[in-house]
Amino acid sequence: MQCSGIHLPLTKLPRFRKIGGIHLIATPTGTTMSTPHPSDVVHYPEEDGEPMAEGDIQRDYLIYTVESLREHFRQRRDVYISGNLFIYYEEGNPKAVVAPDCFVVIGVANHNRGIYKLWEEGRPPDFVLEVTSKSTRSEDQGPKRGLYAHLGVTEYWQYDPTGSYLYPPLHGFRLEGTNYIPIERPHPFGADFYLQSSVLNLEIHLRDGELRFRNPKTGDFLLTHSETEAARQKAEQQARAEAERRQAAEARIAELEAKLHALGD
Repeated sequence: MQCSGIHLPLTKLPRFRKIGGIHLIATPTGTTMSTPHPSDVVHYPEEDGEPMAEGDIQRDYLIYTVESLREHFRQRRDVYISGNLFIYYEEGNPKAVVAPDCFVVIGVANHNRGIYKLWEEGRPPDFVLEVTSKSTRSEDQGPKRGLYAHLGVTEYWQYDPTGSYLYPPLHGFRLEGTNYIPIERPHPFGADFYLQSSVLNLEIHLRDGELRFRNPKTGDFLLTHSETEAARQKAEQQARAEAERRQAAEARIAELEAKLHALGD
């Protein structure tokens, strides 16, 4: 089903049925949804009891995407990055909710949240990535894609870590008007498969089928915080070992010079 344009009020969102982890408010076409009075107490849950990912492979990439982007943007106080966090997009309606695997919002405060309320934050995600699987592929390519376009998400990405459902396993889309347009490869015939994210100013690569972010300014692939810390510790250990070797060599030279001086006397 095709969603209306992003300029329509959320109360005009077309009917969708509930599929998996996405909940879309349902009303007949052309009608307006009733919104609870502001004085009514509305509870917006932080979880639904469902597992974070279908399996180990999907979970590993959920962790990598969120942690590596957080590490990359750690100095930016106006960039918020999260994953599997409930985004509520209609005030007063706790069923109007979606939880992207990874999303980035540029222009909001970077602090921990339990949920993300669109009407309070003032802007939708700029970047969304879904790690697709057998149970989510129809949802990711249909209802979620239409909803993200309706909400005004600038870039929508799908990644299939198994390579079983998408070919190529990485797809990127950029919002133009009310529709998503595929992001083309900058070098279609190159051996290295990657797409460019204009929102993040990063390249998204497939390295032997594995998704990795790359900073085109430095040429480095992004690491998670734990990977960055491990690399730092390794570098420090190498530096200490090099310093110890240098000190040992200097001590040996000093010892030999002392012996030569003694022989000269």
